[in-house]
Amino acid sequence: MLCVQLTLTFLILGMTIIVFMTNRVRADFVAIVSLLAFVIANILTPAEALAGFSNSVVLMIAGLFVVGAGILRTGLAAMAGQLLLKWSGNSELKLFILLLIIVGSVGAFMSNTGTVALMMPIVVSIAISMKESPSKFLLPLSYVASLSGLMTLIASPPNLIVSQLLVDQGYPKLGFFEVTPIGLVGMIVGILYLVLVRNILLPNDKKRTQTSTGYKLSPKKIMKQYDLNNRLFKVFVPEDSTIIGTSLAELKLPAKYGLCMMKIHRKSQDGINLLPMTYQEMAGPTSVIHALDELYVQGEEGAIGNLTADYGLVMQELTENEADELVTKHLGIAEVLLTPNSSFINETVSSLGFREKYNLNIIGINHRGGYKLQDMVTHKLKFGDAILVQGAWDEILVLARETQDVVVVGQPKEHASVAAATGKAGIAGAIMLLMIGLMAFEIFPAVISVMVGAVLMIITGCLRNMEDAYNNMNFESIVLVAAMLPMATALEKTGGMVILSNGIIDVLGKYGPYGVLIGIYVLTVIFGQFISNTATAVLFAPIAMNAAIAMDANPTTFMIGVAVAASMAFATPIASPTNALVMTAGGYKFMDFVKIGVPLQVIMFIVMMLAVPFFFPF
Repeated sequence: MLCVQLTLTFLILGMTIIVFMTNRVRADFVAIVSLLAFVIANILTPAEALAGFSNSVVLMIAGLFVVGAGILRTGLAAMAGQLLLKWSGNSELKLFILLLIIVGSVGAFMSNTGTVALMMPIVVSIAISMKESPSKFLLPLSYVASLSGLMTLIASPPNLIVSQLLVDQGYPKLGFFEVTPIGLVGMIVGILYLVLVRNILLPNDKKRTQTSTGYKLSPKKIMKQYDLNNRLFKVFVPEDSTIIGTSLAELKLPAKYGLCMMKIHRKSQDGINLLPMTYQEMAGPTSVIHALDELYVQGEEGAIGNLTADYGLVMQELTENEADELVTKHLGIAEVLLTPNSSFINETVSSLGFREKYNLNIIGINHRGGYKLQDMVTHKLKFGDAILVQGAWDEILVLARETQDVVVVGQPKEHASVAAATGKAGIAGAIMLLMIGLMAFEIFPAVISVMVGAVLMIITGCLRNMEDAYNNMNFESIVLVAAMLPMATALEKTGGMVILSNGIIDVLGKYGPYGVLIGIYVLTVIFGQFISNTATAVLFAPIAMNAAIAMDANPTTFMIGVAVAASMAFATPIASPTNALVMTAGGYKFMDFVKIGVPLQVIMFIVMMLAVPFFFPF
């Protein structure tokens, strides 16, 4: 029975790899089908098959997507990218090397998965700034992050696993920087290889990447196109103004002056009012003007002058920051197109009752490429016209979902999230450093540290809400990793690992410690392409320890060999969570990993089989 299960295990694993290589079916779907096959074949129990979905690595990946989104939303990624671009000048080569060195340095003090998830937004931002495809940068990012696992004791789980096994067998544990010489050699060789092949083997097709932003008419672009900043004015309401107590419906600003009231800033009059709070109110038909209000009005300067003269108002100068007041955490602007069967066609703006229906202002019309910003109330709308609306982001989202009359251009939900996080790059940076510190000093388990960072991103407003957090999780990557983790359990239960390992020791034992080290390294690398580095180290470290003791060799040499081999996960997208992360983000195919990763595996094998015995003699 066990022999049949062993055969089925390798058959399912082989079929999974073949389907992955065809790249015709989504990777997460293939992984789920493979998982079901193990259960149907009675190799895994349902509980064992689903264990991956509660694995701390999977939960950590989900949390890191949230942290990465906060870094991107707040503009921290763009700022870091601009800083890197400044340091590298106009040299793409210098930028590439500098980026990989930073990734390797960060990865020395936190997990490779965390390093990739944190650096991905920065890398994507840099690539877009350079008008390059992120696919040229993301795979090197994953590879160097894996190599950085050899820089310190805490940089990867295999290091901790082999160190603990040494202690359990009565040998000294590994020092914090004991593996660093091996890590430095690996980093230098890996970066040199990636630099040499970056324009030969790395894909650079912008159409393949899923990080392409596509068509996004951002609020700032809209404001520039409609020249709104130069048509926004701030008007103060003195205590003796005749406008006090008048509603906007009574004022009829669009009809009388060709003006549009955007919003109102006013001080709260509640309570003792020792420290009055300023808040903003979306201007609507029922809005009533109060004394000391600040009115933000859009229109022609001459019309603003007529308004202030008629009601005894005071024109105030807008600061540079206030010029962008049309887009805030709560308020935004969006361009909407009329659908062919829209009920708005042949209606005038004044007859639509748009503000009453949708609680949004119409502040401009794009008619055949011409921008109409005054005398809009009498304009008859035609198919093909675009209407510029302003109001609360939530109202814009409601308009996008509920009406068949218009189509909202761009992605208002994303723009709302970016607007909400504006100015919070420092907060996002502090959260990231806190998370790294918690992980580096092992104050909490890594997954808890990541969850703390993710929750803080939401609490502090770096992400707009929980919906925003969920929308930024790449569930294809999460499901792929969760579904592939139980493969290690299947291999262990059926005895496949032990059979192959004992075979290598029997065959290569006659060649002494060096021959067995090579055999264990190769076997660890091969299986490390299909199961996690943690599982690989757990399975092979005891085998390597027994072999070292049996041959009276230095166990530390063999433990380092296993830790190094477990980190060399380059040849398949399922070799490590980092590869799975960049596969979907960079639009890579299975063969991209084979084409780039296999030569790197061969080079690293030669280098490490010289370096490990040199730094840790038998």
